[in-house]
Amino acid sequence: MDPQNARSRRTRAALLEAAREIVEGQGLEALTMGAVGDRAGVTRRTVYLRFESRTALVTALFEHVNEAEELAESLRPVHDASDAAAALAAWAAHVARFHPRIARVARAVQAMRDADADAAEHWRLVQADWYRICRELAERTRDEGVLADGWTVERMADMLQALMSFDILDTLVGLHGWSADACAAQLGRLAHSTFLRPGTPITAQAGAGTTERRGAGRPSARNSQPAPR
Repeated sequence: MDPQNARSRRTRAALLEAAREIVEGQGLEALTMGAVGDRAGVTRRTVYLRFESRTALVTALFEHVNEAEELAESLRPVHDASDAAAALAAWAAHVARFHPRIARVARAVQAMRDADADAAEHWRLVQADWYRICRELAERTRDEGVLADGWTVERMADMLQALMSFDILDTLVGLHGWSADACAAQLGRLAHSTFLRPGTPITAQAGAGTTERRGAGRPSARNSQPAPR
């Protein structure tokens, strides 16, 4: 590995971690290129060499947080589920446990989208990816013959995407004090009773209802506070 490239990657990662600490600890308004440089121990110019604008920094930060919090691993039980019922339970666990860990950074991207075309496009792509996952779940439910009467694939996908909203988790976790386990269990029950035909067995998907991410049970500033509104 080229030592210079390795050093550049370390610098970029350090800048993104510094940006994450600022956004999660102080809010988006405190995020400046100078503040990121100060926290990371580099110059403001160094920050601009890696990220041409504040928007570029924030959108890169969102991808960085998804990777750091293991998005692909969180979604694996959804894709590996034995049937639609198990897939819905795994989806509920993913939303309840993963979304609170990225909420503050996601809110930062949302806050910038109205004023910046790049941020708006980035958020559009995020939402398109959310919808793709929901559509796959809805199609699987239909294909297995367990889609409840009154629902179409399109309507089910739309509703699942709406249920992924950070506002819902803000209310349950931040306002009412629900735990991630409680959110996962109740969201899973809601999805099962709403979208699946009566009598569809509740399939236990390994890891969907009980497994927290390593260390997620320990209180921290990142997973114990609601996202800013």
